[in-house]
Amino acid sequence: MDAITEPFGDSCSKDHPVLIAASSEGASVRARRTVEAAGFRIGATLHLGVAGERIERQAAASAIWIELDGDQSAEMESALNSICELAARRRFPTIVSSTANLLDSVFASVGAEADLIVNADDGERAAALALARARPMIPDAISDVAADRTTERLRQLSDEVGRIAATLARLSSNPPVNIAPPDASRPGVVPDVSAERVRAVIRARRLRSRFFPEHLFADPAWDMMLDLLQAEIAQLRVPVSSLCIAAAVPATTALRWLKTLVQEGLFVRRADPHDGRRVFVELAPNTSEALRCYFSEIGDPAVI
Repeated sequence: MDAITEPFGDSCSKDHPVLIAASSEGASVRARRTVEAAGFRIGATLHLGVAGERIERQAAASAIWIELDGDQSAEMESALNSICELAARRRFPTIVSSTANLLDSVFASVGAEADLIVNADDGERAAALALARARPMIPDAISDVAADRTTERLRQLSDEVGRIAATLARLSSNPPVNIAPPDASRPGVVPDVSAERVRAVIRARRLRSRFFPEHLFADPAWDMMLDLLQAEIAQLRVPVSSLCIAAAVPATTALRWLKTLVQEGLFVRRADPHDGRRVFVELAPNTSEALRCYFSEIGDPAVI
């Protein structure tokens, strides 16, 4: 294990190391490759179960990179939760790289401050690390990349990070999201919307991909809202993994949007009372009312 010689001060300077916590040797190799390719120094590569002690003693770090694969045990979930809480308290940027099969359990264990990427390609992994490093210098908001092609992302990484930083700074000057209240002339009345009508809109939106490249119409926030409204009407619960599929964009992109929609109060996270390793997502009451009023206002024409 490396000696800890990092000075106090800026806790996320690129001069400081990246600490890696991994669930297996293979995961360690992948994480080291990403960090080294991004030009960061690696302070230590540790098993997930013992990484918390090192982070507790670390004076400063550019980021904490957590790499997960294989089956996630209860012990590993507890360790992940502890590491994320500790990193947030120390104000270390944290990236959690997961496989798709672990998404629901990992999402339940990762705090809102950490960035979660799923089955990410090399370009997306490098971008996640660069953005985590930049976040302390720019306000927190969201930016979206609909198409994730490895070669393009690698060639355009520097431009991509600059564009996202500018977008975040611009969005930070906008007021918080406000949802229009229901019609004041009909106090207490929330229009009924049929599940079939919402499903028809969703089918129409998905049909576009038969004729045009799907990324041209990426609108994950709206697609997730429609999916949650449909589930609410049918009295179904929606896990995070299903909602990411409904967003019709890469899982990491969907998770960025989901994180922001929860932060803005449009969506609500609900722990599964029967399984602490899973989290459901549902519409906030005001969001549900606004969507139902919207469908009432637009009438019969299909909204695509």
